[in-house]
Order: sequence, then C-alpha cells, then structure tokens
Amino acid sequence: MNSQSAENSGVHLSAASTRNRAALIRSAQHVLAEIGPDATVEQFVAHAKVSPTTIYNHFGSKEAMFSQALAQIFREWLEWAHGGVPADESLGIMIDVCRKLFRVQQTHPLLGQILGKTLDTPSFVIEALIADSLPAIEGVARLGQVSTAEFDKRTRMFAYCVAGILHGVCTTQELSPADADLSLEIALAIWGLSPEAARAITSRPLDI
Repeated sequence: MNSQSAENSGVHLSAASTRNRAALIRSAQHVLAEIGPDATVEQFVAHAKVSPTTIYNHFGSKEAMFSQALAQIFREWLEWAHGGVPADESLGIMIDVCRKLFRVQQTHPLLGQILGKTLDTPSFVIEALIADSLPAIEGVARLGQVSTAEFDKRTRMFAYCVAGILHGVCTTQELSPADADLSLEIALAIWGLSPEAARAITSRPLDI
C-alpha cells in the first residue's frame, strides 16, 4: 500500500514517511513553478534527488503528486485569504477571495508562479482545486445568494471563467488585478447577479 492509499484508508503513516512525503510535495511545488505540470519524471527526480520509485510509492503517479502539491499550497493560501472567517459566510467573502487570488503574485509569489505555469492546462488546475473551492460556493447557494438552478453546470462554468481570468493575470500578464476585477463582474452573471450587484461587490475596498 502506498502512502496515498494509506492516507485515504486512515492507516497511520510513520513520522519518516510523513516527512518524506512533505519533502516531495515541496519539491513538486517548485518544479510546478519552474516547469509546470508537463515536467517529466526525470526532471522531477533531478530536482528532488530521489529515485522515480519514490514518487510511485508515495503518490501512485507523477500526475497525482503534482495535483496534490498544487492542492496543498492552494489550501494554505485559502486559510490566509479567509483570515479565519468561514468560507461560506457570504457571497461578498467568496468574491473577495477570488479578488485576492488575482493579486496572488504580490502576496504569495510561489503560488503565483505555479499558477502562471499551470493555467495553460485549466482542467489540471480546476480538478486540483475544486474540492477546496466548493464549500464556499455551496454555502452561498444555501444562503440563497446565488442561483441554484443547474448548480453543477454553473459551478463548472464559473471555475473556467476564474481560471481564464487568472491565466490573463498570472500567465500572459494581459490583465492587471483591476482588469481582473472587471472581468469577474461579467463572470458573476453565471450566478444570476445583475451587473449592478456584481459591481457593488467587486468594487469594495479589499484588505490584503
């Protein structure tokens, strides 16, 4: 049983295995920042100075390792972005978190570099981050602050819109954070918000 399987089944990992896995995650994050998800196993092992079998023992595949590495650094960023406020408290908080993500290159450069290298493959990013992003969307839907009709389709469409905006900010640098906020106003129509309601949220002062 590899470490990923053990983790999913609730089996306790040894301290050494936990440390080794954490070191692999850190190395994977730096490889994502430098090369992106298309990095080869050979490129990764040269950076991490481990054998290829180490990847498979801990994660099962290179793709799973990179996905978990991105998910972990995003989860750490989310904790910072929410600042202790529940993720599902209001639509305004959810949108503030999106806007903070548009400024990630200034506040969290490593995550910004990773996004810059990975957003050419938006499906990779979305699949890695969706589990940690869903609670906020589901929460504001339960509060009645966004449309719940065709909820799964709206969620997927909104995720691709945010990924596209981030691509313009982090990958091509075609968008400034302020431009990204304006693009977000348009994307919020997916959730049934009027332009006026969307503008009122995205134009609020942002505390970062």
